[in-house]
Amino acid sequence: MRDDKKRHITQADAIREALAQALQEDERVIVVGEGVPDPKGVFGTTAGLQQQFGPSRVFDSPLSENGMTGICIGAAISGMRPVMVHQRIDFALLAMDQIVNNAAKWRYMFAGQVNVPLVIMVIVGRGWGPGPQHAQSLQAFFGHIPGLKVVMPTSGYDAKGMLLAAIRDDNPVIFIQHRWLHGIEDLVPEPPYTVPLDRAAICRSGKDATLVAFSYMVVEALLAAEALSQYGIDIEVIDARSVRPLDMPTIIESVRRTGTLVVADTAWKTGGIAGEVIAAVAETAFDALRRPPVRIALPDYPVPTSPYLVKDYYPDALYLARHIAAHLGREVPDAELAERLFRSTPCDVPQKDFRGPF
Repeated sequence: MRDDKKRHITQADAIREALAQALQEDERVIVVGEGVPDPKGVFGTTAGLQQQFGPSRVFDSPLSENGMTGICIGAAISGMRPVMVHQRIDFALLAMDQIVNNAAKWRYMFAGQVNVPLVIMVIVGRGWGPGPQHAQSLQAFFGHIPGLKVVMPTSGYDAKGMLLAAIRDDNPVIFIQHRWLHGIEDLVPEPPYTVPLDRAAICRSGKDATLVAFSYMVVEALLAAEALSQYGIDIEVIDARSVRPLDMPTIIESVRRTGTLVVADTAWKTGGIAGEVIAAVAETAFDALRRPPVRIALPDYPVPTSPYLVKDYYPDALYLARHIAAHLGREVPDAELAERLFRSTPCDVPQKDFRGPF
């Protein structure tokens, strides 16, 4: 698939292309959300779609998240395939009743006779001080609910393929984008294709430790793994890709090879998906663990606005590398490691020098 008309495009362009192809191939697909037809097009992911497909299929919505989600659920039950877009995952909290009590439950309550083919696209991530109400990473909230599928693609290839798969799926899917990933380029085929919503991906093979990462933390994990490889530490990096369902067989198989598990998440440590991964491994492959598993996630405080606080709030590649080396009992020259993983941008701006591959 990657050899068919492949070209480097950003993740934002890959998402926009997926939406355009879904709208083109199925007249039941509509795209609705706050700011969808605006000039910036939700970080470029919806730019130009209204001009291409018209205001009856791509349109703005009022500041009424709960009501609009109910309308989209009704449209899905009636045979349409709505894609509802939130510019922040925080805004979806205003529609939790509709998402949790309606969208997630209808198929179960009606014994599979009624489907809710609804995609809710939400964005996480930091930048320019969005603070505690606009930069939360709430995937564990939605991953806790039976009936919802929750995915967090990292690469542009996966973003396009998983979005097309989500739109074609008969179940409600929470599609989580990280805004720091929008500008990273990847090899993305031009024709439509799908990527499974329930499979993790091994981004880098290794034998010393399994590092499972979610969303943007995959980028930091790959940078950390590459730096540690210079000191003979071989890290296997797994992009979980999906929060619900988790691809535990892939993770467990890796842990049985390496004997060590580290999980890096974009959300808080307490009650997060990182803890769920560790619990599942402990339940089914405890004998494979040579040392205690490790969670690397956000501290249990609201997201700060000040760049001075942000600097010490988010774990990055250097943080990962230091902790993994220490956990493995391997000595690495810290000053040299810090120089290898020196950030080329401020702490609230993505690492522009990351070029993959994923």
